[in-house]
Order: sequence, then C-alpha cells, then structure tokens
Amino acid sequence: MQGKNTVSERVAVAFTGPSNSGKTTLVEKIAQTLIKERKVAIIKNDPKDKAQFDVEGKDSYKFSQTGAEVIITSPTRTTYFSQREKTLDDIVSMINDFDILLVEGLKTLPLPRIAVFRNKIDESYFSCSEAIAIDDTIDITQYTIPEGINILDLNNTTQIIEWINAHAKNI
Repeated sequence: MQGKNTVSERVAVAFTGPSNSGKTTLVEKIAQTLIKERKVAIIKNDPKDKAQFDVEGKDSYKFSQTGAEVIITSPTRTTYFSQREKTLDDIVSMINDFDILLVEGLKTLPLPRIAVFRNKIDESYFSCSEAIAIDDTIDITQYTIPEGINILDLNNTTQIIEWINAHAKNI
C-alpha cells in the first residue's frame, strides 16, 4: 500500500518477535498514543494457550468451562470468551468499531508486520516482516538485514507510528 492512511480508514498492522522481546510493551505504548485520536482495537495471540482470563469458582469461569461461547457484560466492559478459533475476518466483524487494529503475534496473517527484538535478532522472522524494531542492545552491523526491511528504533514510538501510518493495511 502506498501513501499515508487517513483516520477514516480501518487499517491493521501486526507485531511479532521472540518471547520477552518487548512486543506487548510496544503495542501498549502505541495504543496509548493512538487512542487519543483513533479507535484502537488489539488482538493478542496466545499460541501456548497459557493466558488466564477468569478466576476459578466465579460464574463466568464456570460458564466458559462448559465450552460455550460466553459474553460477560458490565456497565464498563463486555468480555467475549470463545471456545473456537476465529479468523481475522471473524474477529474484525465482531469488533467492527475501530480505526486501527494492532495484532500481536499470528505470523500467518497477511498484515504488514514489525518484528521486535532486544539483545539479538532472530533472522527467521525476516521472511514475515516488513520492519524490525530494535534497541541499543543490538549491534546492527552483526546482521545482514534484507533489502526492503525498515529498521526502527524500538524506543521511538513516534517513528513507529509514522511507519504504521504509511504501511498499515486497509481491512
């Protein structure tokens, strides 16, 4: 996609990288900045199925343990517990009301992707990334970065948001 996205478009971008590389912190910083002017949605992949969303013994936990699709509503939030894998299109249609979607993980989704690294770069991520975000713990001269992969400063949220604005995919 060429050019800069306007706020009225619904766009998405993804973040990937090894465990403890700073993906969640980066997505959080970007969301905190973007939410001031845009409706932000976030999808986080849990490939090892280890996230805990509810407390054992509570009604919502008991309901989710049945295997049913469960929606919990309150005056301040709605939480959806699904026992089935959802495609990106399924999730987008459920959320629906957003300007920008930030996806953490899900390397197979066809979205522009920033790979996040600290301490060392795992070159296996190059094939699914259009940019890498690194900090000063990495000596970039020790790596051969493929042509076409942008190098971003992991600690420069403004620079990363500018990249997102230029490269996010319309969905």
